[in-house]
Amino acid sequence: MKPTDIAAPDYFHKVVDCQWACPAHTPVPEYIRLIAQGRYSDAYMINWKSNVFPGILGRTCDRPCEPACRRGRVEETPVAICRLKRVAADFKDDITQRLPRPSAKNGKRVAFVGGGPASLTVARDLAPLGYHCTVFDADPRAGGMMRSQIPKFRLPDSVIDEETGYILGLGVEFKGGHRIESMKGLLAEKYDAIFVGTGAPRGRELDIPGRKEAAANIHIGIDWLSSVSFGHTDKIGKRVIVLGGGNTAMDCCRTARRLGGEDVKVIVRSGFEEMKASPWEKEDALHEDIPILNFLVPVAFVHDNGKLTGITFQKVKAEYDAKGRRNLVPSGEPNQTIECDDVLVAVGQENAFPWIEQDCGIEFDKWHMPKVDPKTFVSTNPKVFFGGDAAFGPKNIIWAVAQGHDAALSIHKMLSGEDITERPLPEVHVSSQKMGIHEWSYDNDISNDKRFKVPHRDKVIALKDIRTEVELGYDVKLALGEAERCLNCDVQTVFSTSLCIECDACVDICPMDCITFTGNGEEADLRQRLKAPSLHPDQDLYVSSDLKTGRVMVKDEDVCLHCGLCAERCPTGAWDMQKYLIEMTQAGSSCPTKSRSAA
Repeated sequence: MKPTDIAAPDYFHKVVDCQWACPAHTPVPEYIRLIAQGRYSDAYMINWKSNVFPGILGRTCDRPCEPACRRGRVEETPVAICRLKRVAADFKDDITQRLPRPSAKNGKRVAFVGGGPASLTVARDLAPLGYHCTVFDADPRAGGMMRSQIPKFRLPDSVIDEETGYILGLGVEFKGGHRIESMKGLLAEKYDAIFVGTGAPRGRELDIPGRKEAAANIHIGIDWLSSVSFGHTDKIGKRVIVLGGGNTAMDCCRTARRLGGEDVKVIVRSGFEEMKASPWEKEDALHEDIPILNFLVPVAFVHDNGKLTGITFQKVKAEYDAKGRRNLVPSGEPNQTIECDDVLVAVGQENAFPWIEQDCGIEFDKWHMPKVDPKTFVSTNPKVFFGGDAAFGPKNIIWAVAQGHDAALSIHKMLSGEDITERPLPEVHVSSQKMGIHEWSYDNDISNDKRFKVPHRDKVIALKDIRTEVELGYDVKLALGEAERCLNCDVQTVFSTSLCIECDACVDICPMDCITFTGNGEEADLRQRLKAPSLHPDQDLYVSSDLKTGRVMVKDEDVCLHCGLCAERCPTGAWDMQKYLIEMTQAGSSCPTKSRSAA
């Protein structure tokens, strides 16, 4: 293998598994260290730059970072990265003076359709550069699905108001209660660019017998949640069935419990493990005495002269073909009818663009989705960009934020007369953490604590009020304990071939057996000769240039815990612990181009 080029921006980025897994590439270990130091405002601003909504995401993120956390490789549970994000938001000082100042307008006008996370992210990036940003939304207040579809017991309005307010305070014009009815009409207003961030606003229907007859008590989940959020709905029947196994279904069932549902059931066609809902969402529903029934497919709504009385289900089972693909087939058991007063249908969401005319230059695919470039987020109309759920279907807020950053960069480059397909490299900082011969500026003593549980409000109290937040968040003591579980994966082990005397001291002391001195070879061959088995070939090998004996140093980045013992033990300083920080390119960033080194 060739010697590893650690100057490549993505090499160490990929080693910081949590940050690599985050769509917005938030510098997770950096802000967790700041929390451990009590520097909550600094931690908040690092988050704000990357993920825009630290307080919101600290309560609602789908947490793609946590399954990737290296802590999960040495024990069962990863660091509570998401809930530590909330800590930064909860304990920060007033950060308004640290936000960008609204700048003089540059004469360019950008319109935003939808006031959700994707649009607000683009506006957040463009407004400080002088663009006149106008956000149109049918709802009276900004936030989009964050405000309308996430229950208040998970995400209080005060948090949404604060974090959307930071963005609108940058000089962004918000026109609430203003629904855009025509793309052609918007184009006629001569905006320099248009961003569509309308989400996936239509819940999927369930067209089975009885749907029309019993329609009065059958509700589409996301519409019902919006109605509850805006105060139009404040009660539901005592017996409620929620159909669907995603996070929206979990929000529906927990909301129903708070609006008078005494017997609330979630019924899913798949198995419990295959449900799309996040594990913690399922746990919260079960904690609130909501049973989840699996492998039941609805076949008919039962009604008595139009009054809903129940649902008839077919029992199914999972069968797998030779390729491991699952099929649900009838189990042969008789159908069963479960009585209910109301049904909430949460079986998926769809996009809807009835306001985009066919002759405005925007092409759609066979699934009625706009044709959007996945890198630049431009549509087939060069002035119109899409992002978030409106671009590629329903995901999570953090995906909308990441796409918003990329779309903002494209809009800025287009309006600056640059090629939007040229994506500048991120900015990379690598700095030694050495304070003495064998001392480092970070705490490398690995905590043995298990994951600290987030305190919850008493269930009896929580179920009485739909606006009472259930999770209380970490206090300062719990936050410190959880922060110390972080393994500082951004503090990299950097090897200097010229200083190595091949004494193998680092090999002897490494607790993970991740360092091997051996003859070079092809990657597949090298992986067979490592001291510890190489179980995850998607993580790189760090390979040195040839040493004096002709051997090379090979370190499996997948196994390394960044404990620093190799650097402490090395008699010549061939190993150094260097903090790696990558700042992703955003609109207006001054960054190297692809033809230059990033480090």
